Amino acid sequence: MDVTSLKSKLSQALKKRFHFDSFRDGQEAILLSVMNRKDTMAVMPTGRGKSLCYQLPASLFEGIVIVVSPLIALMEDQTRQLNAKGIHSGCLHSGQSLDQRKKVFESMRKEKHFILYLSPERVQKEGFADWIKTAPISLFAIDEAHCVSQWGPDFRKEYYQLSLLRELKPEVPILALTATATPEVLRDIAKQLNLKVPDRHIYGFYRPNLYYQVESCTGESEKNDWVKQALLQHPTGRILIYCGTRALCEELSIDLASTFSKTGYYHAGMSDEDRLVVQTKYETGEIRILAATNAFGMGMDYPDVRLVIHHQMPANVESYYQEMGRAGRDEKDSTCLLLYSKKDKGLHAYFITKSGAEKFIINRRWDALNTITQYAEGGECRHSGILSYFKDVFRIKACGHCDICSPKAARKIDRPHFKTAYVGQEKRKQSTKLKKANQDESPLTHDEEVAYEVIREWRKEYADENDIPPFIVFSNKTLRALVKKRPSNLTELEKVYGFGPHKIEHIGKQVLDQLLRC
Repeated sequence: MDVTSLKSKLSQALKKRFHFDSFRDGQEAILLSVMNRKDTMAVMPTGRGKSLCYQLPASLFEGIVIVVSPLIALMEDQTRQLNAKGIHSGCLHSGQSLDQRKKVFESMRKEKHFILYLSPERVQKEGFADWIKTAPISLFAIDEAHCVSQWGPDFRKEYYQLSLLRELKPEVPILALTATATPEVLRDIAKQLNLKVPDRHIYGFYRPNLYYQVESCTGESEKNDWVKQALLQHPTGRILIYCGTRALCEELSIDLASTFSKTGYYHAGMSDEDRLVVQTKYETGEIRILAATNAFGMGMDYPDVRLVIHHQMPANVESYYQEMGRAGRDEKDSTCLLLYSKKDKGLHAYFITKSGAEKFIINRRWDALNTITQYAEGGECRHSGILSYFKDVFRIKACGHCDICSPKAARKIDRPHFKTAYVGQEKRKQSTKLKKANQDESPLTHDEEVAYEVIREWRKEYADENDIPPFIVFSNKTLRALVKKRPSNLTELEKVYGFGPHKIEHIGKQVLDQLLRC
């Protein structure tokens, strides 16, 4: 079938089965690859319509589309929605009775088109693998495919073994779907799944309705004041506050409840029953302000989350972007606020050193932590940096709706009137250290401002040439330290914040050359 006829067929199915008039960015291109039975890799942010990329072909392909998904709740929810649209589907998981599983197999035998949701563990069961060999399977779709890669932040051993699908059915195309994956992770996904020259589609990381803001804080008390100020500026809509620990979720929720109504918390230490109660209350509006760990989010889809706050910096850019992406899914204006302190990096560093993982995984985690830290410490446009980081097909120079591009925007969270001077809260023995830190924050002189702009422009040009975000070159904090200390040789450059041996080897001489120009 030629491209024009295939596009028409897809458009008709979209309207008939899913009641949409048009495709979102990237969907049609991905579907064309899938319909041509090519191995395909699709990177689209959460909430941008990844599931349509296998659900629509399932309504056209004869046979069974197998979808590997890690969440039972998500499998069941999507099964209900599809059956309501007249698209036959079912799921198999450990929580079902034997009779329930038998009914799913009976439906598959009866129906011409069927979508079957499975956990990655079930694929590897010996008896089930034998069934796959003989079943009329038309497509394998791997959701959360970044979990396949050991280079990614969410590697799972059960996903790593999904290459078995290619061995069982070498002729069946594979669609790998993820919301967040760097080019390096995509290469590893293709390798581990044994994909055959896959088409790659990376779309949708630009969220024009979101305002990105990062604030550096001296400690937890200051962060709490930022949270309260943000809540005051968002009296309506759902609010999600990501916390780094279970204890903080509970403490923050209790603290906020004294001023704000409809607060709650959610974390993996709660019983399944208690978590379901909280989730239901958040859906119905009984809870509007939810403090949660990263246990809350995957598979959750609420249209009117107006504010997402990260009380602590996440461990990597991928997690940060995915969690921010829960804001504004109804395309209305929303704000994403990251509160960053030096302690955050220390907490993640502790977890890395105690993890016991293989050395190359430990090194990747250190790299990821340094990258998110540099993002938090600033660069050029926040949105532009995210697009470059994920290598989106769509790029911008400046967004006009982040704290770098538009520091006086109405959506920006105002600096709260702190109850006390935070420096004064520190112990006296730290006062000398704080004074030294404050010197780095002193206003730039005229000459320093000139040098700052020269180095900033060079950083931007270097980032563009290498197709990386400016914050990966070095952060604004490092840029400021450069013009304050004005190193004249590589030995002096080693003493500048943010310059380690690797960075000095790659860009040290170029940076020194730029400083000499000033």
